Amino acid sequence: MSTEDDTAGRTVVRLDAVRKEYGATIALDGVSLEIRSGEAVAVMGPSGCGKSTLLNMIAGLDRPTSGTVVVDGEELGRHDEKALARLRRRRIRMIFQFFNLLDDLSVLDNVALAARLIGVPAAQARRRAVELLDELGIADRQSRYPALLSGGERQRVGVARALMNHPVLLLADEPTGALDSKAGEQVMGILMDLHRAGQTVVLVTHDRDLASRHANRLIEVADGRVVGERRLKPTQ
Repeated sequence: MSTEDDTAGRTVVRLDAVRKEYGATIALDGVSLEIRSGEAVAVMGPSGCGKSTLLNMIAGLDRPTSGTVVVDGEELGRHDEKALARLRRRRIRMIFQFFNLLDDLSVLDNVALAARLIGVPAAQARRRAVELLDELGIADRQSRYPALLSGGERQRVGVARALMNHPVLLLADEPTGALDSKAGEQVMGILMDLHRAGQTVVLVTHDRDLASRHANRLIEVADGRVVGERRLKPTQ
């Protein structure tokens, strides 16, 4: 079980007075926060409150109107789009609600592609992919295509793909949102096993019960602002 001492590592994410405007809409309004190495952080709040915008800022998928975002020592605003893409491929990985797998690639090739994109030789990438699929209990699905998998299996493929390049930070946007409760529990269990092994995890979720049982810190967002933070003691 994680304890507060487990989260005493270096700062992996720092947001300072981040504001994001889309025309007249303020999606984030002066958000400042830090996430340390080894934390499992759940971000919660009502629909449209800014949760996904916050995650996109951390991933470098969107840029703030003002304020700064620093991830793994890199101020994202100083990078162009190519540099941000390289950062995401190597150090920041995302897991999506609707999986975002490539339908015309096998499970193995979907996972291996993440390493191939940073220049890892094909044989080495495939070995790493097989290892991850085995660890996640779906090695026997490696030759199948995503359309032939259950939702839980597809999300496991998404987790494997995200882990291919040993990311510093793992981001998950409603990773159980498209799954039934059993598959959702299994995927959350996998993410928290990774957290216990030292992986820094930040997830957006609408499920307070899952967050309270698995994360060790909860950040609550409303109207584009952080309105509450508290430590949790995961029960699983």
